[in-house]
Amino acid sequence: MLAAFGSVAQAQAVRDATPLEFRDDAEERRFHDLVAELRCVMCQNQSLADSNAQIAHDLRREVFDLMREGRSDDEIREFLVARYGEFVLYRPRFGGHTWALWLAPGLLLLAGGVVIVRIVRARGRQPIPPDEEQEW
Repeated sequence: MLAAFGSVAQAQAVRDATPLEFRDDAEERRFHDLVAELRCVMCQNQSLADSNAQIAHDLRREVFDLMREGRSDDEIREFLVARYGEFVLYRPRFGGHTWALWLAPGLLLLAGGVVIVRIVRARGRQPIPPDEEQEW
């Protein structure tokens, strides 16, 4: 049993507690902007910047390492999308499987406007019944 517990303990990822050291403010700002728009793949609706999950720590370190390799923000996003899918992006790209996500709010607003215009026009065509109780 002790051997099984030891293997489970080794299966846990080792958290690198070393704080990230940025070269300058621009690099730090770029890092924070990037991790703010990437989603934690394990948490419910939290960005990498907000999450305390182990995988978020690992991904922040991964993003930092990719930045140090000289990759652009788009290359880093592509790397993470290739690994985790579009879910990792808070703002999914417009594409074949996300077009409804982008266009649905506008289409629903347009359909609602058409319904309201039709209702108003239909009521405008109906004659107003005379009010028998009115005395003037």
